Amino acid sequence: MTLTVQTPCTAFAGHRRLAAGPLADVALAVKAALEETAAAQHGSVLTFDDTTGRVVDIDTRGSRDDVLARLARAHAAMEAASADAASADAASPDTGRAETASANLAGTGAASRQGRRASLASSDAGGTPRGRGRPRLGVIAREVTLLPRHWEWLNAQPGGASVALRKLVEAGMRDRGSRERARREAAYRFMSAMAGDMPGFEEATRALFAADTHAMAGHMAAWPDDIREHALRLAFAEQEH
Repeated sequence: MTLTVQTPCTAFAGHRRLAAGPLADVALAVKAALEETAAAQHGSVLTFDDTTGRVVDIDTRGSRDDVLARLARAHAAMEAASADAASADAASPDTGRAETASANLAGTGAASRQGRRASLASSDAGGTPRGRGRPRLGVIAREVTLLPRHWEWLNAQPGGASVALRKLVEAGMRDRGSRERARREAAYRFMSAMAGDMPGFEEATRALFAADTHAMAGHMAAWPDDIREHALRLAFAEQEH
């Protein structure tokens, strides 16, 4: 994920949460903290990207405007690089080859379907009785209530409404699993950086990847409050802990 001035971040001064919010706001809070004698002497202000758990290097030299200007330039450079990459992909000669391959596959698929139809017709002609309707395939009929425009869209999809709904559900399940894994990886990176030498670290990480919120919280009971709460928030943002 690209780091931007709006990326949610959290900064820690030692074991204490210093600031949380968009990167631009957190960067200014870090600058102010480092300019205070006590924080500067402590020498342990770390900023984390909340989406990945990685440490963010913030250049706090100069004025507040200087800090924000550097972040804005970095943001603009990243967006330009992303736009260039998208343009390069669109202009890639692989696009033509992909279209040709798609056409060939379509032709092959049509021939295959014709072959299957012929095979089925031959089987039916052989006198083998065939049951009425489609095989159940483990599916269960349930009532679904949607708006008319939703039904229109579903019915227009390849395979009809039932196939489209199943694909949407499967995609949603995969997306949720990916988000959960990403959150736990982010929590692990944060925990490794801030609590790798604290009691119960190994046990807490095992509970983290087992998705056991209560066990994880128990193993972190002796940790500083801000570190424990932030690790739980990163790992289980959509759950109660």
